[in-house]
Amino acid sequence: MSQTLSGVLAMITSCVVWGLSPIYYKLLDHVPPAELLSHRTLWAVVFFAVLLLLQGRMSELRQALRGRKQVLLLFAASLMVATNWFCFILSIQIGKTTEASLGYYIFPLMAVLIARFWFAEQLAMGQWLAVVLATLAVVILTWGLGVAPWIALFISTTFALYGAIKKGLSLGPVISVTAEFLLVLPLWLMVMGWFHLQGQGSFGADLTTSLLLMVSGPLTAVPLILFSYAARRVALSTLGLLQYINPTLQFLCAVVIFGEPFSQWHAIAFPLIWVALAVFSVSALRQDRASRKAAMVVSGVSTHVTKSPKDASAKP
Repeated sequence: MSQTLSGVLAMITSCVVWGLSPIYYKLLDHVPPAELLSHRTLWAVVFFAVLLLLQGRMSELRQALRGRKQVLLLFAASLMVATNWFCFILSIQIGKTTEASLGYYIFPLMAVLIARFWFAEQLAMGQWLAVVLATLAVVILTWGLGVAPWIALFISTTFALYGAIKKGLSLGPVISVTAEFLLVLPLWLMVMGWFHLQGQGSFGADLTTSLLLMVSGPLTAVPLILFSYAARRVALSTLGLLQYINPTLQFLCAVVIFGEPFSQWHAIAFPLIWVALAVFSVSALRQDRASRKAAMVVSGVSTHVTKSPKDASAKP
């Protein structure tokens, strides 16, 4: 199997796990989101710690937690992803999975806006058009439902900010994510302890709930490992297209399995978002091809310039 194909399969698998995860969290809708998130963090740390021990990479983790700037960035990233997860889990428990899927659809467009105004990156006309269409979809949904889709906006914004913060880190994905979990683990252990002191702790209440809470660790870690594997083997444009599998499966879980309402306003807003993503994807693919062509031209010029006179006169 080629490296590209194995990378695509890894990316598809990670997106399918993320996309179908609402079914898992629905089984735990009797566990408060904060307690569920604390267990997700704890068991993910356990999973990653065992993995790093087996790989003999614990020294890399210790190195990652040195330096004030890097630790602050890791802590900020951990707060963003924790907020994102909390909103996602809450949305499933209160019957707003449709809105959560909308948030992950909007995320790439929110990331583009942050790239423009935070990193001063230039946007193509197609990317601006995609942002306008997505904004129009949110405005229509807000007008029709009488309330802004706050969960979708929080999910898309926090995940985009998470990505922006991670750009400032030079750590590998497994080390980076493990360090993020470790930095906030004391906070989540206190949350877990508070629930148990109040006699409301879910872990140990019954075998099924306890096992499901423990599974949250691998369910968090394995897709991240698969994603990092894919990112090293697949073109960024391909990754961008494949990641839409995630919110699409979440959307199907919400409407088909959970039976959440899908109003006429959703029927207008979602197609607008899908058109925006299609426009965005085409624009991104064109930019990617143009960048590769430019790189090939520069590489060719560089090779020509650096060729010595002796080499130029040599005969085959």
